[in-house]
Amino acid sequence: MTGLLEGKRLLITGVITDASIAFHAAKVAQEQGATVVLTGFGRMSLVERIAKRLPTPPPVLELDVQNQEHLDTLADRVREHVDGLDGVLHAIGFAPPSCLGAPFLDAPREDVSVGLEVSAYSFKSLTGALLPLLGRGASVVGMDFDARVAWPAYNWMGVAKAALESVNRYLARDVGPRGIRVNLVSAGPLKTMAAKSIPGFTELESGWDGRAPLGWDAEDATPVAKTICAVLSDWLPATTGSMIMVDGGVHATGQ
Repeated sequence: MTGLLEGKRLLITGVITDASIAFHAAKVAQEQGATVVLTGFGRMSLVERIAKRLPTPPPVLELDVQNQEHLDTLADRVREHVDGLDGVLHAIGFAPPSCLGAPFLDAPREDVSVGLEVSAYSFKSLTGALLPLLGRGASVVGMDFDARVAWPAYNWMGVAKAALESVNRYLARDVGPRGIRVNLVSAGPLKTMAAKSIPGFTELESGWDGRAPLGWDAEDATPVAKTICAVLSDWLPATTGSMIMVDGGVHATGQ
């Protein structure tokens, strides 16, 4: 049987450990026939080591989305491994500690600015950097955590995610005429490296399973990874500017 992503060329950002959503997405994508290129930031030796745990160890490129030279050279560096891209996963988010858990009113402008640039503006800058490689039918996917409500302790990262959701809509509008789809996958809480930096995450995660109509396993990123791969595939050809929920149904319950 042909895989869902057979022959697709994907760039996947955001792999930090093998618990990362991006790692699981890369694994499922390879199992479904895709050729994958990863990007990493900071501890590149760690990312390269984690990449070797995938079914087919992919090339790893360094990408700091706040570094304009990294963005300006990204397409050429990707071309060293694949001749184009059919899909991109933006799994990048960061905010300084003052933006998470600390009183919302206390976060300084400089810290909020970093959080917005890395977590929201970079969705646009990454897509723009890769436009020369993205043809008709390509799919760009970003990772979200539902920002329609104010979550405990999420604070300015919640604001950044709300901005990301808006960027998603405007990007979809502007690249749609090129035949490129842009969507977000909004995942329920998962025990990733990023989640560990969120004060109060344990309390948020511990009650999720009981509220989710389908149940929720915060240690299993596979359902989210499968959804990402479905959105990267050709099977949602007329879906763009959307937020696809993968949270066991919590968003629908009003609890």
